[in-house]
Amino acid sequence: MPMLTPAQLRAARALLGIDQRTLAERAGVSLPTIQRMEAASDGYVRGVVDTLTKVVDALEREGIELIRENSVSTSGGRGVRLRDPTSPTLREPVRRTPDNASAS
Repeated sequence: MPMLTPAQLRAARALLGIDQRTLAERAGVSLPTIQRMEAASDGYVRGVVDTLTKVVDALEREGIELIRENSVSTSGGRGVRLRDPTSPTLREPVRRTPDNASAS
C-alpha cells in the first residue's frame, strides 16, 4: 500500500476533475472520510488500511499513478500523474455479444 499525502490526494482529484463527493462515491467511502484525509496536517493520510486501499484503488482505476518518494521522476519527489488512456490497464475489456462473438 503506497503512502499517500493529502497533497497527492488533492492533486489526483484535480487531474481527474472530480470533487470530494465524487471520489467518495467511487471509492465507496463517506464524504467526511475524504475530507479528513485531505485535511491531514502531519504529512501522510492516515486511516484504516481497508479505507485507504479503497481510495487508492479508485484513483488507480481512473488512471492515476501515485509517484512515491525517490521513485523515477525528474525531481525525485512525491506526486501524481495521469496514465496514458491507451494503456492496456485502462482500456475496457472486450465484451462478447452475439454480434461480435465470432470476430476473433
